[in-house]
Amino acid sequence: MLGLGRSPRITTALAVFGLLVTGAAVQAATVTPAHAATPHRVLFDNGHAETAGNADWIISTSQPDPLGQDSTPSAETDWTGALSSWGVALQKTGDYSLKTLPSGSSLTYGGTAATDLSNFDELVLPEPNTLFTAAEKTAIMTFVKNGGGLFMISDHTGADRNNDGYDAVEVLNDLMSDNSVDSTDPFGFAIDSLSIGSDHPAAISDSTNAILHGAHGTVTKSLIASGTTVTLKPADNAAVKGLLYRTGYSGNTGAFFATSTFGSGKVAFWGDSSPIDDGTGQSGNTLYDGWNDTGATNAALALNATDWLAGTSSGGGGGGGGTCTAAQLLANQGFESGATSWTATSGVITNSSGEAARTGSYKAWLNGYGSADTDTLSQSVTIPSGCSATLSFYLHVDTAETTTSTAYDTLKAQVVNSSGTVLATLATYSNLNAASGFTQRTFNLGTTYAGQTVGVRFTGTEGSTLQTSFVLDDTALGVS
Repeated sequence: MLGLGRSPRITTALAVFGLLVTGAAVQAATVTPAHAATPHRVLFDNGHAETAGNADWIISTSQPDPLGQDSTPSAETDWTGALSSWGVALQKTGDYSLKTLPSGSSLTYGGTAATDLSNFDELVLPEPNTLFTAAEKTAIMTFVKNGGGLFMISDHTGADRNNDGYDAVEVLNDLMSDNSVDSTDPFGFAIDSLSIGSDHPAAISDSTNAILHGAHGTVTKSLIASGTTVTLKPADNAAVKGLLYRTGYSGNTGAFFATSTFGSGKVAFWGDSSPIDDGTGQSGNTLYDGWNDTGATNAALALNATDWLAGTSSGGGGGGGGTCTAAQLLANQGFESGATSWTATSGVITNSSGEAARTGSYKAWLNGYGSADTDTLSQSVTIPSGCSATLSFYLHVDTAETTTSTAYDTLKAQVVNSSGTVLATLATYSNLNAASGFTQRTFNLGTTYAGQTVGVRFTGTEGSTLQTSFVLDDTALGVS
């Protein structure tokens, strides 16, 4: 219902007649992925010429569901594809649900398709050879920003397998530099235009890193059999980190395997497709068995990185390692104890009948005055070292605004440090998100804030006319 509550909230004629205006989010980040489910869900891309020429970067010829080829694979040859060793190894853990985006399909986010990215925890791009469309780039970047894991695997410059004028270096650099979400070096690295003939890049020394020291073994070296590297730009994204380097390189140059974060999500980059190639695939393809290369630990690197990106391990791109005891950190989650444990603008936490709570009697009701004002709601928590965190809350937005295109009133969901400095804006909602009832919003924060004391803060800002109410209830910040 429309805001009829605590004075001086304004009830307009539109509010009386109950006219709700629905619309798209101010930011695509308001679409909510369902993260941290078990089994963890990974989508392998085959919609961008991943099988062109001699490439065979699929986990199975049965698509989208590899289980259609063999529902209980025990050996990599039970599935057909040069990535079948990777897929079968994940399937055998019992922790994963794997799917493939079939050739001819497009990547989407927030849609209804079974392969829509909102249904997954991780997206693997194994040497894409056609440019992503503008809509696909928006989908990928929004997916990561909202907590998804992105695994980008490149190949050397000139590896244009379908002869369309674009190789994986160009395709992935285009994704990062020309998209509608953030084109200002969002991950903190750029892929080098190189064709490195051969090398065994070595891992850095970091005993806490869950990719280098994970459940699938310790990573010591990888393999370059015609590949490339990235140049790191920590000034653009402080989270970027090189994990394995081309021989003779370190620091910001020559990183063959790198990780970063973006929004609430995680990113990994690998500079060659040969390490994930298991040497077997469809008839007629010329393949190389890098998966079992005796001079490298490619299988451990691929599987540990998959775990980290999908949220099954801690550590990774600068986060701490170790174990975590599952817990719920927010106090007074449903506001039934009034303002206890929360810091809020006076009157925000209320049992007023003007807006219904989702459960119980109390909720946090921000704005709804129909006049220029700002309301805040926050709580500080300490996230234990080694823990991955997930924030969720239920939100109801109603409005007297009639526009379907302009965000006059907004609510920001943010993570802040102990000084109040914004560390991340998870989403921005507005009068365009008005709808009946509550909608759960979920954000995988990963291990970004492990070992830190941070604040969860909501800031509602309302224009000078026509009310918009942002009603929150049943919050949670879980760690595992």
